[in-house]
Amino acid sequence: MELTLLGTGAPDGLPRPSCPCATCATARGPWARAATALLIDDALLLDLTPGAVFAAARAGHSLGAVRQVLLTHPHDGPAVELPPALPPAGRVPDGQVLTLISGHRVRAVPMDAPGTGYEVSSPDGERLLYLPPGAAPAGLDGRAERPYDLVVGDVVGRPDAVARLRAVGAVGPATEVIAVHLDHDAPPGAALDRRLAAAGARAVPDGTTLVVGEYPVVPDVPRRVLVTGGARSGKSVEAERRLETFPEVVYVATGGRREGDPEWAARVGLHRERRPGAWRTEETCEVAELLGADGPPLLVDCLSLWLTDAMDRVDAWEDVRWREGGEKALRARVAELVAAVRGTRRQVVLVTNEVGAGVVPATVAGRRFRDELGRLNAAVAAECEEVLLVVAGQAVVLRG
Repeated sequence: MELTLLGTGAPDGLPRPSCPCATCATARGPWARAATALLIDDALLLDLTPGAVFAAARAGHSLGAVRQVLLTHPHDGPAVELPPALPPAGRVPDGQVLTLISGHRVRAVPMDAPGTGYEVSSPDGERLLYLPPGAAPAGLDGRAERPYDLVVGDVVGRPDAVARLRAVGAVGPATEVIAVHLDHDAPPGAALDRRLAAAGARAVPDGTTLVVGEYPVVPDVPRRVLVTGGARSGKSVEAERRLETFPEVVYVATGGRREGDPEWAARVGLHRERRPGAWRTEETCEVAELLGADGPPLLVDCLSLWLTDAMDRVDAWEDVRWREGGEKALRARVAELVAAVRGTRRQVVLVTNEVGAGVVPATVAGRRFRDELGRLNAAVAAECEEVLLVVAGQAVVLRG
């Protein structure tokens, strides 16, 4: 089964008309995207968009052989003119199956938002799933019979859609996931590629033709990632995005609870509200133990608070205790953590702070913490396939 993406953008396209934002300003050339529309084996058109005939011609195809036009979502604005020779556009009611004269079988999949998803099976048995913008499959019960060969959907806007499909086995290790409906809330260029690769997905330019069922090069998802940055740089958000398409994640909160501190409680609450509801939280500093166990991906936030706890345990803040065994004890605990990062079989994203680029602390204890955190960050980074530095909300790749 051959799929041509006539467009890969949001319904308004990218750049949006008259939008002054930075993403729209840079959406030129290969990053400009028409509204998403899919042409399957020249016989089935999913979503009718302005300029579909010209988009098909640019991709080396014709719409003359199309036998069915199906819509996935309500279209705002003026009606799209139906090109000559195309059959009328329509939608299939949820759950119903349509068999085309070409031999393709189309099943309408219910969504949790206005719109209809379509599962398309070829005469040879390849299967793809196409999801409308801003929607995820609804009512997924039980395990899927087998994974889809290809899933096309709103990965940036609804990452939980991929998570739901992974949870029931509809997206497997060999499933190719293509991000479409890309709008100006998606980062431009390499930043988009990096975010999607963390989800095992990718974006392609308008006009790309894919062979469904052909062995795909699925993006490698780094097993160990370190995200560092300053205060309020966006490092925690960047770390959370890297795991938002996975159905199960254990969030390891190393900060614990601070009774009588409303400001800290507000910070913790903000993080909880941002995380997907399916994630489980572990409030612990026994990170090495979790890394050594089997289980779903881990998000450890953060190493600087873990180090604070480690220094508390050995009384490393006091000079005499530091000289009389505190330093040695801290080194042993740090080595245990680094060895656990090296040996873990789990996918893990670790968050830490960069504190050595500012004012030199005024106290011996403050300088000791700064130095030990720098050593810890360097040792953990050496064991990670990918290291990111987040500055002003922008992630800079240091490794990977």
